Amino acid sequence: MLFSIASGAVAAADLSAAIAAVKPSVVGVGSYQRLRSPATVFSGTGVVLGDGLSVVTNFHVVPEFPDSDQKETLGVLVAGEGTAFSFRPATVVAIDKEHDLAHLRLSGAPLPALKLGDSAALREGRELAFTGFPLGTVLGLHPVTHRAMLSAITPIILPSANSRQLDARAVAALQRTPFNILQLDGTAYPGNSGSPLFDPADHSVVGIINMVFVKGLKESAISNPSGITYAIPARYVQELLQRKVP
Repeated sequence: MLFSIASGAVAAADLSAAIAAVKPSVVGVGSYQRLRSPATVFSGTGVVLGDGLSVVTNFHVVPEFPDSDQKETLGVLVAGEGTAFSFRPATVVAIDKEHDLAHLRLSGAPLPALKLGDSAALREGRELAFTGFPLGTVLGLHPVTHRAMLSAITPIILPSANSRQLDARAVAALQRTPFNILQLDGTAYPGNSGSPLFDPADHSVVGIINMVFVKGLKESAISNPSGITYAIPARYVQELLQRKVP
């Protein structure tokens, strides 16, 4: 019993240390328009990687058509003290629509960055965690962390029992080369899209949470949404970051 209590205390301490290390690298993604109310609009979560000027998020999180005529600017939201946060302009330098990923690039001073882990080495049953902004900026920009076990590594889409369960996006997905995604038992919300899934042991990012694109494909035949969360493996993030930046 003493061993179990001690082991639990060590695990809790490791997660606490991991959260403290990960939070400075987690940012919001959205847009800014000075004359709008509110001026800053949150659309999802991103994570700082590489040299501290690269941010990876879900492609569906990036505003489709920033209103340049109204001087609307794409960027990231950096948490401050209390309810305060700052806005950093960013540009899209690479996208991967198939895996729903986008690489944003910042200018200026680098932010604290995390390293990528080896998602190919993950095994079902691994204890992981993810940090993001499930409530957006409703109560300020406060990173929230959820524990999550890797429940399964499964194809992104399963064939439907009959054609009535297929929509246009599902048909298009079936025509592409299938790839595996990470299925988790932790609970995430739409604002968590783009959140880093990390290993508490070394703080490495092993996946990117996806709560819209993947769930729509995996659970299109389910009338009542489940509590399952999905993540895109980090191998696809690595491939995205290796593309030449203009």
